[in-house]
Amino acid sequence: MSKFMSASLCVALLAVSVAANAEGQVITNDLSKCRSGPSTLVHINGVKAGTGKIRVQSYRATASEWLAKGRWITRVEVPAQAGAMTVCVPLPEAGHYGIAVRHDVNGNGKTDLTSDGGGMSNNPSINIFNLGKPSYKKTGFDVGNAPKTISITMKYM
Repeated sequence: MSKFMSASLCVALLAVSVAANAEGQVITNDLSKCRSGPSTLVHINGVKAGTGKIRVQSYRATASEWLAKGRWITRVEVPAQAGAMTVCVPLPEAGHYGIAVRHDVNGNGKTDLTSDGGGMSNNPSINIFNLGKPSYKKTGFDVGNAPKTISITMKYM
């Protein structure tokens, strides 16, 4: 991985980590809640290890709420499984949302830039120019009154 890409990923992990310090609704990963109503079934690909935790957070995809401290809607934390995982994120209503995923590889609750990974809805490019925080316009997607399935590919250093 290039130094440019490494620095960009570090900044992205920090953006997701800082936003994760907020207060919101922490829920369990109940896949049955993604059978009807506004929700997002998140297929997470490229999880590098079966250690630590995966944290999935939903936000409204607006300039003032996307990755903003205290603005996440729901958080699902699950034990990591190497390879691929699926997480259900129920949403309060139909609307425009973004999803951020973080893999705390050693489960210490801190962002370890050399090992932890992250990803966002629509798999935007992460670079130094967007300070690791891609625009809500690039990460946002519409959810109606039925479940929406998305795929997120994890990125690591």
